[in-house]
Amino acid sequence: MNSFSLQEINAVLQGEIVGATSFKITAPEQLEMASESEISFIGNKKYEKFWEKSKACVALVNEDIAIEPGANRAFIKVKNADLAMSQILELFAQPTPFFSIEIHPTAIIDTTAVIGKGTKIGAGSYIGPKVTVGENTIIYPNVTILDESTIGNNTVVWSGTVIRERCHIGNDCILHPNCTIGADGFGFRPDPQKGLVKIPQIGNVIIGNNVEIGANSCVDRGKFSSTVLADGCKIDNLVQIGHNSKLGKFCIMAGNSGLAGSVTLGNGVIIGGSASIKDHTTIGDGAIVGAGSGVAANVEAGKTVLGYPAIDARDALKQWAILKRLVRDSNK
Repeated sequence: MNSFSLQEINAVLQGEIVGATSFKITAPEQLEMASESEISFIGNKKYEKFWEKSKACVALVNEDIAIEPGANRAFIKVKNADLAMSQILELFAQPTPFFSIEIHPTAIIDTTAVIGKGTKIGAGSYIGPKVTVGENTIIYPNVTILDESTIGNNTVVWSGTVIRERCHIGNDCILHPNCTIGADGFGFRPDPQKGLVKIPQIGNVIIGNNVEIGANSCVDRGKFSSTVLADGCKIDNLVQIGHNSKLGKFCIMAGNSGLAGSVTLGNGVIIGGSASIKDHTTIGDGAIVGAGSGVAANVEAGKTVLGYPAIDARDALKQWAILKRLVRDSNK
């Protein structure tokens, strides 16, 4: 296990040390669970009150910290404690699963597929006809990549992932276990003779660079053209992205949220957990949809909406306050 002195940690962070400790730092941990050889962080002033009872010997703190570290303890002051902690987590990260050989002999790779230099392919994976995989990409065991799909450089595809035909993944992406890229969009129409008739979904999925998609999430292929996730999007676990939806750059979707078909998200949109967005809805740049909300109409750029149906967050909070007062008064 790696261990570092306070000074070695700060050499990475380039912060300001306040106090001192004789302990070697063996791991990062949250405040209430940390031992005396571990480092934690205080990312918000409201958590300062927990420092006294914590056993952590060091904490990363913002520059406006209002408390002192105490005996044999230290703070490292940085501009953003949350971002600094990400550097510490990288420092202590364990190695990823080991590949003894680059291409496992049980992997099935079509003769027309093109595999870039340094790419690793795990046991039981299937690489279909005319697939192209870039350089230094890692495909873990039991991944399926179907015909004519492409994957860029330095991308990681975890076990159980399925990338269906003609879908395109960029560079530096991470696809977590069991996510599905390019499944059929949900398209059915009633027919008097046949009941529900399936509408063919003949498009694909295009995913940009530096995109991360969580475990068991689904990005459906377009009915006509493409479902698109632009550069830098971060998708949590158990997220549904419907056919022909378009996500701008650096969008975030939290767990159990979902987009129906043909939804458009601008750049930097944040969708809270379990929120649902109606089909053919547009959400403008930088807008925020609160957790559990249901969006049934377009949302202006920069606006925050809450509730079901979602309305301006300030109006939603006022309504909830009024309802609480009504209930309280009715019980008097």
